[in-house]
Amino acid sequence: MPSTVPNRKAICDVLMRHAATDRDVVVLCSDSRGSASLTPFFERYPEQAIEVGIAEQDLVGIAAGLAACGKKPYAASPASFVSTRSYEQVKVDCAYSDTNVKLIGISGGVSYGALGMSHHSAQDIAAMSAIPNMRVYLPSDRFQTTRLFEALLEDERPAYIRVGRNPVEDVYTEDSCPFQMDRATVVREGTDALLVACGEMVRPAVVAADLLAADGVSATVLDMYCVKPLDREAIVTYTRDAKVVVGVEEHAPFGGLGSMVAQVVGEECPRPCVTMALPDAPVITGSSREVFAQYDLDAHGIATRVRELLAKGG
Repeated sequence: MPSTVPNRKAICDVLMRHAATDRDVVVLCSDSRGSASLTPFFERYPEQAIEVGIAEQDLVGIAAGLAACGKKPYAASPASFVSTRSYEQVKVDCAYSDTNVKLIGISGGVSYGALGMSHHSAQDIAAMSAIPNMRVYLPSDRFQTTRLFEALLEDERPAYIRVGRNPVEDVYTEDSCPFQMDRATVVREGTDALLVACGEMVRPAVVAADLLAADGVSATVLDMYCVKPLDREAIVTYTRDAKVVVGVEEHAPFGGLGSMVAQVVGEECPRPCVTMALPDAPVITGSSREVFAQYDLDAHGIATRVRELLAKGG
C-alpha cells in the first residue's frame, strides 16, 4: 500500500522524541506549523517552540541567535520562501557564522501545485548548494527522513533539508533502510545505465529501473539524498560500468543535482550524461503527479529516456 505519511510528519516525530529529553531542541515556524506538520510539537512543547509569523528573514536570524546561545534550532518554512527571502541571512548568519541551524524547506519543488511559480521552489538546490559551509539534503521517503534527522541531531553544523508536502511512496521499509551520513544509497544495481535521483524523484527512478529490467536493461539507482556534500565516489564507481548516466530531480535544469552529476562524470569518467528536470519556465498547473507526468519525470518518462539514450549508442 502507498504510504500515507509525508516526510514532514516523520520530521515532527523525530523532533518530539528528542525534545522530551533535550530542552535545547527548539522549533521555529513562519506561520507554517500546520503546513510543516509541527502543530503537535507546538502543543506538547510550547516553551521550546517559537512562531515568528510571515517573516522568513527574522526566522533565520532568530534561529541563528538561538544556536549561538547553545540551542538546537530547527526552522521550518516553505522552501520557496526560506530559500529566497532569507538568502542573505542563511549565507551570513548560518553558513558564514557556522551556527547550528537546521533549515527545513517544506512543500518543496512543485508541492504547492496550483499556487504556481510564486510558491514553487525549483531553484533552492542550486541556491543553497552555492553557499559555502551549507549542506543540502533531500530525503526520499519517511524512513530515510527519520534516519537523516536522527543523524542531524547529533551534529552542530548548518544544513538545509527540503521535503515535499504530500505523502510519497516508500522506497525503503522500517526494517530495511540503509543509511550512512553523506553517502548515497544504492537502491538498485545494474550495468547499462546509472540513474542518480534525489527527494521525490527516487521512487520514480526505482520503478523506471524495474520497467527497464523487464526489457532486459539493467540500471543502477543511486539515492543521492546528500546533494551537498555530493557523494562523488559513488557516482564515479557506478558510472564506470554504465553506458549512460541520467540525473533526475524536481528542480530547474541549471545548478541542481543533474549539473553536479554531469560535472563529476565529465571530469572523472566521461559518458553520455543528461539531466531530467523541470523546464526553464513556469510549470503547468496541477498536482505533483500531473506535473511530473507532463515533463517525463515519472517512471515511464525516465525509462523511455534511458531507452532512447541506449538506442543512440550510449
